[in-house]
Amino acid sequence: MTYTARTFEIPELKGISQKQVEVHLALYEGYVKHVNLLMETIGNYQKTDDEGGKFAIAEMRRRLGFEFDGMRMHEYYFEQFEGGAQAMDKESALAGLAQEKYGGRAELVTHIKQVAGTRGIGWVVLYHDPAAGTLHTAFVNDHEIGQLAGLPILLALDVWEHAYMVDRVPKEKMSYVDAFFDNLNWGVVEKRALESAP
Repeated sequence: MTYTARTFEIPELKGISQKQVEVHLALYEGYVKHVNLLMETIGNYQKTDDEGGKFAIAEMRRRLGFEFDGMRMHEYYFEQFEGGAQAMDKESALAGLAQEKYGGRAELVTHIKQVAGTRGIGWVVLYHDPAAGTLHTAFVNDHEIGQLAGLPILLALDVWEHAYMVDRVPKEKMSYVDAFFDNLNWGVVEKRALESAP
């Protein structure tokens, strides 16, 4: 199995430059490249009985989680810009879940922004827990550590500095978060919520 970097139909974004998008996409492509490299190298090392080779395989398997989750999280991220900015449908299942958990659509966005203000780098992830019929928002430092196990990802907000470093300095992170929401296609997030329903 070999992964191919996806292409995304991203329109001109408000408050996020084309150069920033290009730099960020190149980083995503690096994750894809390293997933493939690790899988190929693990496959080659599995042919040896050498103790050093076994140790190398174990370390590469640990690294695979970082590279794979980095690849996949960026795919969630970039998909959310395709089709241009779109407001959340007030009649959608997602809006209903937001109303139950946070008090409404605007309150959901406010909550996500509060989580995004967490000091440090990582991801803000909105999950759907179909078993409990609710939403959860989490700050995930490294994409392979701290994910909520088994929960479908509805929204992925990259708050690593590479997501905004071309356009902003680190202390301007929340300006970038505002730009993210200005460009977010909630229709993509709503579709994920529908697909995750039992």
